[in-house]
Amino acid sequence: MKLSEKLTILADAAKYDASCASSGSSRSNTLDGIGNAAQSGICHSWSADGRCISLLKVLMSNDCLFDCSYCLSRRSNTLPRATFTPEELADLTINFYLRNYIEGLFLSSAVYGSVNRTMADLVAVCRLLRTRHKFNGYIHLKVIPGADQELVRQAGFLVDRLSVNIELPSESSLKLLAPQKTRKAILAPMSQIGEEYAGYRQEKKKSGKAPTYCPGGQATQMIVGASKESDYQILNLTEHLYRRMSLKRVYFSAYIAVNEAPILPAVASLPPLIREHRLYQADWLLRFYRFHASEILSETSPNLDMRLDPKAGWALRNYDLFPLDINRASYEELLRVPGLGMISAQRIVATRRVAPIREEDLKKIGLVMKRAKHFISINGRFLGDRTMSHGQLAAAMYKAETPASKKVLQNSRQLRLFKN
Repeated sequence: MKLSEKLTILADAAKYDASCASSGSSRSNTLDGIGNAAQSGICHSWSADGRCISLLKVLMSNDCLFDCSYCLSRRSNTLPRATFTPEELADLTINFYLRNYIEGLFLSSAVYGSVNRTMADLVAVCRLLRTRHKFNGYIHLKVIPGADQELVRQAGFLVDRLSVNIELPSESSLKLLAPQKTRKAILAPMSQIGEEYAGYRQEKKKSGKAPTYCPGGQATQMIVGASKESDYQILNLTEHLYRRMSLKRVYFSAYIAVNEAPILPAVASLPPLIREHRLYQADWLLRFYRFHASEILSETSPNLDMRLDPKAGWALRNYDLFPLDINRASYEELLRVPGLGMISAQRIVATRRVAPIREEDLKKIGLVMKRAKHFISINGRFLGDRTMSHGQLAAAMYKAETPASKKVLQNSRQLRLFKN
């Protein structure tokens, strides 16, 4: 098979993987090397379905031993199969790079031959790029669960980011939809990467000569909508992964129905893009706004409101805590105000050290007033409307959605459910 034919098959097979962010790593080119890895310098492009494909995003192989119900590459599907050799993929990557087509590599694979053979070939691609081609650009590698610990360790010294796909939010769903995979095999390399990442970071602080291990940290991807788990279960798992496994990112991938199966959504069904969007917003609250999953959702209210961003939803449920006085509220309290982000909260705290904030200062500081005014006061004056009912407040927050949210809501057929 020609290399171009392999690329067509394997690049197409990789489009279902959502975790392709390139941030989190920075490394300058060496004297005899090629390329840089930059914190945010990777050029992005977008696939037809809107997913980010910023790097050369490709599978090593789609010739899979496994038969996961939700996966297009599963063993029982009839479709063209292809597998790169490590030399082919390394040469392809460096030639794409030299022609300015890409600025890095996002590499994953189906399991072919055996788990360890697949992982060894993935590591070989990275080693060829780093040693033979002197490539210093960004590499994000998907670890094959169940692979030998030494192979995972070697990968950590060659790439910028590692990730192990957790696939589904619960072990019961994994048994049902991907019985050849186990939660234990998935969590073991996650734990190993987390420990080694923390250990080598400490070593690096003591000595600049200490080896650099996976400088971009690790991530994972969770499929949303293929199984029955609630948003509460998903957010609790997400919180656990951040705190116990030291993950940098959890990516949510709205399930795209590609296989006919009674236990899966119908092939004609649309991916739950609004749910994916709301989960990303809730994930943001966990990572940057000091929320806990239990504050956003509960066992009695286990799913996010698709019409409202999670922070506004929390504020409306806890309206008795507002209004907060801009000149008195703590930084942590300010982070809870809808329409007020981390940067504007920091600006408020910094400005107050010099002089009290005036109402006319708020827009300059960066507050989104159409959202924030319902929850703040300044020098004893409430900026909202005390006559508004809870329903009117909720409606006002719907109207004040961010442009990004409106775009998702307006472009998804899910919105029609709410309009109706």
